Amino acid sequence: MKKLFLLLPLFCMASQLLFAQQKNIKKPDGGSISTKFIDQTVKKLMDTAGVTGLCIGIINNNQPAYIKAYGYKNKVLNELNDTSTCFYAASLTKVVFAYIVVQLAQEGVIDLDKPLYTYLPKPIPEYDNYKELAGDDRWKLITARECLDHSTGFPNWRSNDQKMAIYFTPGSHYSYSGEGLMLLQMVVEEITHRKLEDMAQERVFKTFHMTRTSFIWQPRFENDYANGHGIEEDTIKKDRYKEAYGAGSMETTIGDYSRFVSALLNKKGLNEKYWNEMFSPQIAINATTQMFSLNVADTTSANKVIELSYGLGIGLFKTPYGRAFFKEGNGLGWMHYMIIVPQQKTALIMMSNSTNATGIFTELTQKLTGITIPYKWESYVPYRGTVKLTPGQLQKFAGVWEGPEYTATIKVVDGKLKVEAPKAGLPPTNFYTQNDHHLFLRIMEADFEFVKGADGKFDKAIADDEGQHYELKRIK
Repeated sequence: MKKLFLLLPLFCMASQLLFAQQKNIKKPDGGSISTKFIDQTVKKLMDTAGVTGLCIGIINNNQPAYIKAYGYKNKVLNELNDTSTCFYAASLTKVVFAYIVVQLAQEGVIDLDKPLYTYLPKPIPEYDNYKELAGDDRWKLITARECLDHSTGFPNWRSNDQKMAIYFTPGSHYSYSGEGLMLLQMVVEEITHRKLEDMAQERVFKTFHMTRTSFIWQPRFENDYANGHGIEEDTIKKDRYKEAYGAGSMETTIGDYSRFVSALLNKKGLNEKYWNEMFSPQIAINATTQMFSLNVADTTSANKVIELSYGLGIGLFKTPYGRAFFKEGNGLGWMHYMIIVPQQKTALIMMSNSTNATGIFTELTQKLTGITIPYKWESYVPYRGTVKLTPGQLQKFAGVWEGPEYTATIKVVDGKLKVEAPKAGLPPTNFYTQNDHHLFLRIMEADFEFVKGADGKFDKAIADDEGQHYELKRIK
């Protein structure tokens, strides 16, 4: 028995390597790509876009076929990601929560179309978190279905700028809302008399052998977890959730979440009726963007072409290879994307601990699946391409540059360009090379075209700084 336990870690490592070493991976269009192509594509895009870390999971024939980790879990400490590294899942959590709710509906514990207030011992506005709803009786209309398809009328999250309120009649319009999921969680826990974490462990994590997944931070995660990274690849402090939030507190790994997606594709735990409930269009999406869509007048007909809609906890759109299901996960330093094509028994999961990752999701999905995602609606801005310059070429930009409102100093530090402008509130920041005379910043929309003088050296820069245009002249 002791030898068996000693061999288990080696077996797990061998399994992970097996996934990563399969020669060919099937695409939804029936074609295939090599694992070498996947590796080269991922690494090139990460390097070009400054993506610190990324994990990839690919499902073929409804089973995990390729699981691999890239980049750093903590760049400052030079620690690399692996397939057992715990990632903050952000809104990928919502799919797991939705799955649990649909299971409860299948068992008759909750009715998806029964107003939620009828399950509670007192009116919703009498709960501390919902006092602001007093005076608007539309809270009586909200159902589990509307929480899961994001049509409650709630904002995504209440804030000083956007108070907790019902902004349109529930069920009439799509508007992404974490608040809706939080209300539903309160009701589910009231009905079942159980905490969400306990239900998730029983129904999902233990059932699908997701041993490094939880809605609450676990001490065992301390041995291998990732930090988020910002635009400049700076390390962001790790959050450790002490309470379960169905809208986004889960920690997981690429291996664990791939097993969950495989279970969804294999319809584990759901009969045909309720699987179809979860993965069928519940509400058409007419909003121009995924977020900030509380204004019902802010609509577009462009989404009709791909039949963009929401199911229960997951988005849907039409592809040439059948309907695709998708879900994003966004947090400070965390960006994830999942797309599933059930008709082709395939899926792609991308989990990143880098703010810059959304810049490559569109191209990476296109190259690995042949599918174009609704990136404009998701507000995904493609990455800016960079080129590598020699130390000598970089040094030509170094110096002190004076503008109408500030003076900027450019230096070469550890083989990279850095710019700082204290008067403008800019600390030492990476300056990126688009070509041998054009630099830009990633932390803001700022481009600088450097112009050579008669002596062949750069003597001025023409700035396009968040819409403002001006010149800087070299003074040193």
